[in-house]
Amino acid sequence: MTSNLMDIEEKIAAAAEHCGRVPKDITLVAVSKVHIAETILPVLESGQRVFGENRVQEATQKWPALKNRFDNVKLHLIGPLQTNKARQAVHLFDVIETVDRPKLAKMLARIFEEEAKKCDIYIQINTGHEKQKAGILPESADKFITLCRDDLKLPVKGVMCIPPFDEDSTQHFKLLKEIADRNNIKNLSMGMSGDFEKAIKNGATHVRVGTAIFGTRPGY
Repeated sequence: MTSNLMDIEEKIAAAAEHCGRVPKDITLVAVSKVHIAETILPVLESGQRVFGENRVQEATQKWPALKNRFDNVKLHLIGPLQTNKARQAVHLFDVIETVDRPKLAKMLARIFEEEAKKCDIYIQINTGHEKQKAGILPESADKFITLCRDDLKLPVKGVMCIPPFDEDSTQHFKLLKEIADRNNIKNLSMGMSGDFEKAIKNGATHVRVGTAIFGTRPGY
């Protein structure tokens, strides 16, 4: 598993250098969803500090102890967030990548005001217009970003997307970068185990890699 991590780090560096980018400008988010703490430990011990989880409840069961044990861990929520789990998410996660609707944005703004902790916000864009997938539609993205950043004063630091599995992801990465650029947003979370090198070529600052590091998830 640690050799898998080294392999991914090398591929990220090579992909960055190939397109004239600096490897350190690209953050690897190790997607540890569905993996138990014992599986995550070797990756933490190898020095990886940024991780992604899909579900608040699952992350709550394993990450508080791990965060107490290892310094500087940054936890990203990369799965859909229900409003009734928002407060719990704010306390546990450092970044919420899946803000995609006004109701959730307003809830987070209220929680940030009430609590002593804030976390960075990424706007999830449904670049493929997939009905079954979360994310604000691209044509509504600018207005929603304005609502979040200017009206609600949320710390909007990035945008993210999950392209359709049956399409070339390049067009979706390019669309996400266009949205980020015109809204002066620096961070782009895009690219997974199968296409992170392509995402880096198209401007990704964060790539979410799980299977290539941890192997096939239990039950899959």
